[in-house]
Amino acid sequence: MPTRSLAALCAGASVLVLIPAAQAQDAHDHHDGHQPPAADPHAGHVMPAPEVHGDDHGADPSPGHAMTSAYGPWSMNRDASGTSWQPDMGRHGGIHHQAGDWMVMTHATLNLVHSDQGGPRGDDDTFVAGMLMTTGRRDFADGSKLTLRGMISPDPWMGGEGYPLLLAAGETADGVTPLVDRQHPHDLFMELSASYSRALSDDSSVFAYVGLPGEPAFGPPAFMHRMSAMDSPEAPITHHWLDSTHIVFGVATLGYVQNDWKVEVSSFRGREPDQDRFDIEEPDLDSVAVRLSWNPSPEWSLQASWADVAAPEQLHPDDDETKWSASAIHARRIGANGWWSSTAAWGRREGDHDAKDAWLLESAFSPDDRWTVFARAERIDSDELVPGHGGHHGETFTVSKASVGVLRDWRVAPRARLGVGALYAVNDVPGDLAPLYGDDRPTGSMVFLRLKID
Repeated sequence: MPTRSLAALCAGASVLVLIPAAQAQDAHDHHDGHQPPAADPHAGHVMPAPEVHGDDHGADPSPGHAMTSAYGPWSMNRDASGTSWQPDMGRHGGIHHQAGDWMVMTHATLNLVHSDQGGPRGDDDTFVAGMLMTTGRRDFADGSKLTLRGMISPDPWMGGEGYPLLLAAGETADGVTPLVDRQHPHDLFMELSASYSRALSDDSSVFAYVGLPGEPAFGPPAFMHRMSAMDSPEAPITHHWLDSTHIVFGVATLGYVQNDWKVEVSSFRGREPDQDRFDIEEPDLDSVAVRLSWNPSPEWSLQASWADVAAPEQLHPDDDETKWSASAIHARRIGANGWWSSTAAWGRREGDHDAKDAWLLESAFSPDDRWTVFARAERIDSDELVPGHGGHHGETFTVSKASVGVLRDWRVAPRARLGVGALYAVNDVPGDLAPLYGDDRPTGSMVFLRLKID
């Protein structure tokens, strides 16, 4: 295993100290008989059971049982990454405890992955990825809520080139050369945010959210927080169309919610994070996004969003982008602990060149708390696979990718699971690209070991 992967594994393994605290908290929950406070909105693997009996593996979405969201008087199950929504039938989990007037929730995921991408443009590597998230929330007597959230990642220890992933492109490892057929690492600080909400009535509220970094009101929930995607170790190649703005260094969002409708406006820094993955960059709010969300039933969450993004790419500082997205997420329960979630999404990027579209369809099915099967199909119009002279955008090609995988989990502690999984992917490229990839259908695979504390 490469040295950087060992270093990252050692750094990430520190989350194991949370397990004894989780066991103690679990005993406390069952002793007092009360429903626990809401868990971190990004966490967990098990769908909530129809009733809650003193544990925090989930909150029941039915009226009268659910813990409310940090952003308003709806079930916390609806909250996903940033201020985005998922279906009310979504699930949560996490370690929580009361610290004075604050509810503190923590969740951790750590993946040790070996990626083997075939063909002359492929590569193989072993790396560690994941995240540690902590949320603190204080509820006031007037019904308002203050929430602080922090999320960090071991990704920077992969090295600047990230990990091999055919057809992925975007950002840079050295500030000069674009990354192609590799997925860039996330920053050490994925989110440092604060939000404040105030109820206006039994079914309406207003909220404000600020982050350095944070996530503006654009697109569906980020892929590592979507139920249909979070168990797969590979990033979608549609990432830069749909949810690459989940880490921006500077964002301010105002939102209004009326029952099952939400409208929100964000001002944010359009530039993607640079190649220094350990720093915090200046919050120059030069871009804007608008998102309309609707949850027509507990099983569905729909959104449409638009963004005017100033100079998103470091290598092309004179190119602005207009982005569009629309998505539909479905989630349902399977028995006591099982679930099934699917996402369909479309995104468009318009700049100085032709408009480029991306399509995604992904689904994950977990009949119980042991097995999960996941699959994804994607199609993108990309002008980054064959960079032009001087690193500029080249010719646009339409490429696609399909992957399927499986994960087997074992409960090793009351709030910790260890899983082993694998996936296989088939990529499809047009004839003009086939000589570069050695085939018009190059393949890739991953095997991974996952520790999840929820």
